[in-house]
Amino acid sequence: MINLFKTYNPLNAIWLAVLLIVLRMGYLYNAPAEIQFVFVEPFARLLVPVDYEFALSPFMNIFLAGVIVFVQALWFNRLVNSFNLMGRPSFLPALMYVVLTALFAPFLILSAPLICNFIVIGMLFRLFGTYKTPDAKSVAYDLGMIVALGTLIYLPFIFIFLVIWAGLIVFRPFNWREWVAAIMGFVTIFFFLAVIYYLTDRLPAFAKIWLPLTASFPAHIHISTYNYLVLVPVAIILLLCFLKVSQLFFRSYVQTRKSFQLLMVLTVISGLSFYIKKEFHLEHFLLCTVPLAVFFSYYFLYATGKWFYEGLFLLLVGSIIYFQFNTF
Repeated sequence: MINLFKTYNPLNAIWLAVLLIVLRMGYLYNAPAEIQFVFVEPFARLLVPVDYEFALSPFMNIFLAGVIVFVQALWFNRLVNSFNLMGRPSFLPALMYVVLTALFAPFLILSAPLICNFIVIGMLFRLFGTYKTPDAKSVAYDLGMIVALGTLIYLPFIFIFLVIWAGLIVFRPFNWREWVAAIMGFVTIFFFLAVIYYLTDRLPAFAKIWLPLTASFPAHIHISTYNYLVLVPVAIILLLCFLKVSQLFFRSYVQTRKSFQLLMVLTVISGLSFYIKKEFHLEHFLLCTVPLAVFFSYYFLYATGKWFYEGLFLLLVGSIIYFQFNTF
């Protein structure tokens, strides 16, 4: 299957859709009677004055989540190929994104982090484009607003603001006006939210929005044993990926190297930002799937030994189906 997606063939979108359905059939069969979908944070709930949390049936919830993942995969594949991150065009980024967004059962339903991945992909388009932009103040302002909108949907997304500054460091010479423009963009959205709080006589509650940011980092994370098992092939592929990247890193174009540095920062920040949510859920790590899919694609595109990398990929897909779609 890897060799099939190594070529940039639009017909691969059909095989991508087939794989996406296969990776969801087991969960759909064992789906709970009711699935909750929370689209915005409680502090932004007044912006959506309708009850929607249980409006969708489990089938429709999973179906729409699958459609979103498929659209994101194609858009993400365009991002990687447009900026030539792999060195040559392929459909592997879309394939890896579809697989990584099926790692755990919470990944397969509609969630705020899944919606935020649209924002992550859009931000990467803008950040990668700043490398050749003479003036990035307007881009930084727009990115600040985009992160603020993502924060309304999912509070931990606020830490993605650091990715904007990281992108400015990586791609551009230092310009304090661009850094301030990003802050102003972020503040603009929350200024209008504060106005809404004021008009509805809830302004004192506005300060409570930021209380989770003062939470201490947890000493440990509890994940079930079966989730650890499915991460074994993921860890193996990541290790092999970093070895492959280290071998070919300095042979790449400067923009490609800078892009990989930014993706690494995005992975770390996205992964560690979970702690500000009182109730920790695995779907948070959907925010990591975009940069990780790039690293996975890089390994499989340049890996040698067909029997090995094809077998490793089948092990990953098989472990997902076995450990995630079976009830123990």
